[in-house]
Amino acid sequence: MAIADESSISAAARRLGASPSAVSQQLTNLESALGVALLNRGERPMTLTPAGGLFLRRAQTVLNEAARARAELAAQDPSTLTQLRLGMIEDFDSDVTPRLLRDMAGELTNCQFLLETGASHRLIDKLDARALDVIVAADSGAEADWMEVHPILTEPFVAAVPKGTVAEGADALEKLRQMPLILYSERHQMGRLIRAHLARQNLTLNHRFELDSYHAIMAMVAAGAGWTILTPLGFMHAHRFRDAADVLPLPFAPLSRTISLTARRDVLQDIPLQMAQRLRPLLQDLIVSPSVARMPWLADTLRIAR
Repeated sequence: MAIADESSISAAARRLGASPSAVSQQLTNLESALGVALLNRGERPMTLTPAGGLFLRRAQTVLNEAARARAELAAQDPSTLTQLRLGMIEDFDSDVTPRLLRDMAGELTNCQFLLETGASHRLIDKLDARALDVIVAADSGAEADWMEVHPILTEPFVAAVPKGTVAEGADALEKLRQMPLILYSERHQMGRLIRAHLARQNLTLNHRFELDSYHAIMAMVAAGAGWTILTPLGFMHAHRFRDAADVLPLPFAPLSRTISLTARRDVLQDIPLQMAQRLRPLLQDLIVSPSVARMPWLADTLRIAR
């Protein structure tokens, strides 16, 4: 399945933590046992043979049943779950994720936690490819039938500007039109969401920079190089630069996103729901309350999702 997902033995080996030769030998053994070729090894990228396509569907069922069996055992006795592959957006990596793993480790005493952080769209792709069991990521807007989705946080997009740039009562949009806009990279889902929203508002802004790091973006804002559009999570994440910037509501139509915990439906039993229930109070304590204390005007738009 890993080779079929990656279309490459070497890429599958990296994902599985094995050597390419070991993966290739295992594939050869499987083909010998079945008496058919499963992949067209001479093609680049590798493709499935008709027999490979048939066997892949059965293999997916087998792995789903195995995961379901582990989850059912864990529901009866949490100590029986031995591995959980968790994907988390970078926004949570310094505060929320360590607390979540610590709390879960106390309950799932024999479980090995394999953590991967990354952009939301990459985590969704890995969940789809069964390379991860559970992810916490921004919703893509295209929920599939195989997904079990538990919303946990809704947050607005805001404008971050160099400190003192926009005086209270001033025309914020007019002032921002005079400054360079530092955009989050369009290679990421959040960057595409922001660009699409600006296009719907028919806004032409002075766009000179495009970066894919909250810290790099906020460093430029703090240095007076321009302003940006991001979320309270992104602003709080770049804590080194918060005191050198002001945060304002968007001076045009509002935009928001929802972050959810997502798993494959009916595979992990109650574990995804339990994780979502565990995450919500953590997010309230570590994200919502500190953000609203700093920016009280967020009280109605930054909230725990139910």
